[in-house]
Amino acid sequence: MKKYKVSKTYREINEKIRQGKAVVVTAEEMIDVVERHGDVEAARRVDVVTTGTFSPMCSSGAFLNFGHTSPKIKASRVWLNDVLAYGGVAAVDCYIGATEVAEGDPLNSVYPGEFHYGGGHVIEDLVAGNVIRLRMEGYGTDCYPARKQEKNMTLFDMRDAILFNPRNAYQNYSCAVNMSDKTIYTYMGMLRPRMANANYATAGQLSPLFNDPNYKTIGLGTRIFLGGAQGYVAWQGTQHNPHALRGENGVPREGAGTIATIGNLKEMSPKWLVGASMLGYGVSLYVGIGIPIPILNEEMARYTAVKDTDIYTQIYDYSMDYPKGELKSLGEVSYKALRSGEIILNGKKIATAPLSSYFKAREIAVILKEWIERGDFLLGEPQMLLPADE
Repeated sequence: MKKYKVSKTYREINEKIRQGKAVVVTAEEMIDVVERHGDVEAARRVDVVTTGTFSPMCSSGAFLNFGHTSPKIKASRVWLNDVLAYGGVAAVDCYIGATEVAEGDPLNSVYPGEFHYGGGHVIEDLVAGNVIRLRMEGYGTDCYPARKQEKNMTLFDMRDAILFNPRNAYQNYSCAVNMSDKTIYTYMGMLRPRMANANYATAGQLSPLFNDPNYKTIGLGTRIFLGGAQGYVAWQGTQHNPHALRGENGVPREGAGTIATIGNLKEMSPKWLVGASMLGYGVSLYVGIGIPIPILNEEMARYTAVKDTDIYTQIYDYSMDYPKGELKSLGEVSYKALRSGEIILNGKKIATAPLSSYFKAREIAVILKEWIERGDFLLGEPQMLLPADE
């Protein structure tokens, strides 16, 4: 067991938050603190580091209970604004997925499809307080005799609305290029021929799981900023892979950890849950997430001072290798280079662009910092940490 020069507990840090004495900095600010004072002194001075990310997160959605009708219905098929929701939960429960497209959309039959509306937009409309059209179909039972029901609803007409996202906040993601001779349309955006552009998708040094690369403070019960409200880590996310390639600093150099998140949709904001239409690909949902990292010791101080210079990802060809499932790295690149707007691959200068918003990630980290400083947000001690690489 490691011996640390600085050692704090969640209880001690939460007591300082209650008393208004906790020292909270953003992940950007922590870089300077550690550079000036070293990790041990930084651990003594700082109690919490806040992080943030705002990016399309396809594996997202909401459980909705729209209440019983008169006469009652067992709604086996459900649509919200013509977007199909999964009705196989209970009589008046459904799950609306962020990537479900509205019925009647031409999809990619007119290529590239524009995908004007889908599940992510329904979720945004709900949190914006807009009226949505609910349609239900059932097959009729003795206790639920109705076969069709239709009505207008808002989020606050619903009995329950729970955002539940099976996979959020991917810890690192690939950089996408297109080596073919034609433009392609992917979940990484439009990629022009012959590596004319490269797209990437995380907030780098601000991104939550980069600041706790081995998941020492993140797990079941961790309290987070989710969609503009307080939410929680519910479980490890789907595709969670702690055994990814890592650098000497412990930071993954490819896709690795993920989290499942949960929170009260009725408390959230359309500023931090935004429907997305991705040309030629489909629909998604931009999700704002921020995780506070408790500085329990100098190791956590060192982790939270990670810089874009020291975070790397792999470059993949999305025209052939990726769709074939034969990933072969074309090289790796730092987030400092990606955020500069230009990288060099095989001697060729390539323009870069993010799918995520660094500006909004910074805003989330600042908001979370303010919540904690006001005493409105206490740390949630995880009951079980995310599985880590042994």
